[in-house]
Amino acid sequence: MARKTLRDMSGIANTIARSSSSSPEKAPKTSAPALGALQGSLTSIREIDPNLIDDWGPKDRLDEFTTVNSEDDGEGFETLKNSIREGGQQVPILVRRSKSAEGRFESIYGRRRLRACRELGIKVRANVQDVDDATALLAKGLENAARRNLSFYEKARFAEAIQAAGHDSTTVRQVLNLSASGHSHLTKVTQNIPTKVGDLIGAAPKSGRPRWTDLADLFQEGKLTEKIALDLLTAFNAALTSDERLEALVKEARKRGAKAPVSPREITPMEGVVIKSGRGSLSLSVKKSGGNAEFANWLEGNLAEIIKKSYAEFTNVTSEDDN
Repeated sequence: MARKTLRDMSGIANTIARSSSSSPEKAPKTSAPALGALQGSLTSIREIDPNLIDDWGPKDRLDEFTTVNSEDDGEGFETLKNSIREGGQQVPILVRRSKSAEGRFESIYGRRRLRACRELGIKVRANVQDVDDATALLAKGLENAARRNLSFYEKARFAEAIQAAGHDSTTVRQVLNLSASGHSHLTKVTQNIPTKVGDLIGAAPKSGRPRWTDLADLFQEGKLTEKIALDLLTAFNAALTSDERLEALVKEARKRGAKAPVSPREITPMEGVVIKSGRGSLSLSVKKSGGNAEFANWLEGNLAEIIKKSYAEFTNVTSEDDN
């Protein structure tokens, strides 16, 4: 089977296989061409032993790695599991053949359905497609967005995980349908809010960019430290929802006005390039020697225009991102 690419997927508008209207395991509705194309024909649907399927790629749902349970949206894991037990698995998961082990598969999306079938001791219905990493990531992001929109913080963590897996910013923006400015907002949050703090807060599905940026600013300005944040979160009422925990942490940190010394943050997006972020400034340095010489010279001649274009894009999307 020929390997599919993102370009091969364009222009195809199949939709995800529909489930029964009475089943809690509802099939997402989408017209996204790349995602629709991956639904494949019925001949691609197979029943596979769940134990032959391995996880693949970055996790796209915060509730899979957070220490705080997400709010029940009526389609929790137990509801899904009971639905499959009583009516069978209506919506196939998407897998591809393993690149490293003959006879095994890699799960692109559908982890919860896979887990449910594994716990029920039944085979899982899977759509087997031969796709590359870029297409798999796009399908993963689109399917999750179609099923239930990621919260702002879930997007930030998913974007971070995609880049940590070795993919570039262009791939991140395509998977999550982001502008460059929108991506930078997500990056600001994950670079300034410690992961352990985010884990204790949770997905905060009702909180958008402004509240998470407020928290990121508190860390960046030295008004909140990881230890203080973790102590506060641990002391909060355990009955608070994820959104309430975020709100309470921001309010408490502002009230305390705690200040801690701020050490400049350094990011090295590529060898020879260093971005430094301090309390009152942001600086970029690029070595003009070795393999970086040509890039440094090109950047010197184009940086002003790049910044102007970036600022124009930022001002155009800021109002939209605030929602």
